[in-house]
Amino acid sequence: MAPEQKRVKMREALAAAHLYYRQDFTMEAIATELGVSRSSVSRLLRYARESGLVEIRIHSPQEARSRVEQRFTDRFGVTAHIVPGSSRLSEAEQLDRTAQAAAHLIAASVKPRSIIGVAWGSTMSAVAQRLSSSEKHGVQLVQMNGAANGYSTGVQYSTELLGGFAEKLSAEVFQLPVPAIFDDPTTREALWRERSVARVLDMQAAANMFVFGLGSRIGDPRSHISSGGDLGADDLTELAGHSVVGDCASRFYRLDGSTTGIPINDRSSGPPFEIVRRAPQRICVVSGATKRDSLRGALAAGIITDVVVDEALARLVLAAGE
Repeated sequence: MAPEQKRVKMREALAAAHLYYRQDFTMEAIATELGVSRSSVSRLLRYARESGLVEIRIHSPQEARSRVEQRFTDRFGVTAHIVPGSSRLSEAEQLDRTAQAAAHLIAASVKPRSIIGVAWGSTMSAVAQRLSSSEKHGVQLVQMNGAANGYSTGVQYSTELLGGFAEKLSAEVFQLPVPAIFDDPTTREALWRERSVARVLDMQAAANMFVFGLGSRIGDPRSHISSGGDLGADDLTELAGHSVVGDCASRFYRLDGSTTGIPINDRSSGPPFEIVRRAPQRICVVSGATKRDSLRGALAAGIITDVVVDEALARLVLAAGE
């Protein structure tokens, strides 16, 4: 094709492409506009694509989530499982979707003779309801933090939660029947020396999987430990004074992931983070914008290997770190 002919064809192809892709003209309308046949319009549009005048891109929501997952993984060194959401979903509906995704991951990750640590909370209750049956030989469940408080023994709540996991995973359960937060640290120290309790603590340290949610900011009524009677007004004031952003299994931490110098941790029944980090797989399930800083703190603490998180929250956490 001669240079002048090529220039003319490119001008015609560009005009056809502009009318078709930018102004939504039909093939027939473009043919009339340019004074050519419909088949000529088809050839011009094909030439526009093949010559690079037109580039067609398909934007998939799944691909977008995959990019967020990769960014999250690269930024924080964890395996991210992003759960799609919608502004039309309520907070409870989004939590349900996130719990469903987490239940699939947990069931697929359980191996025979696994010791699975479970921290109680509203998120884990939702996950327990969504678990599918997965019979693996010799699975054991160990409660990672006490549930009793000044209003309740916590036995029924923790039993129902652990029972949900145990039923679906055909697992033996080992409970920790102690307060979530002790009144006196010396009481905890004494009880920790009891053989029956020490056995459960040894199992916690031997867990090869730990599944947990995160408490949100202190005082948030949606945080079970803040609203369930485990903390008094003085406790909440103290935690706020120490810049606490959340808790994992009743162990409180700051935005930088630190737990030292927070007095209430001396009374907590939850495991220190050095014990948590011994578990090879640590699956955090988290949903809702109020958990932004609690997730950031947990990531900084290095207690997460896998995170199941709704897309909106994942984007908030990524944006906060930029």
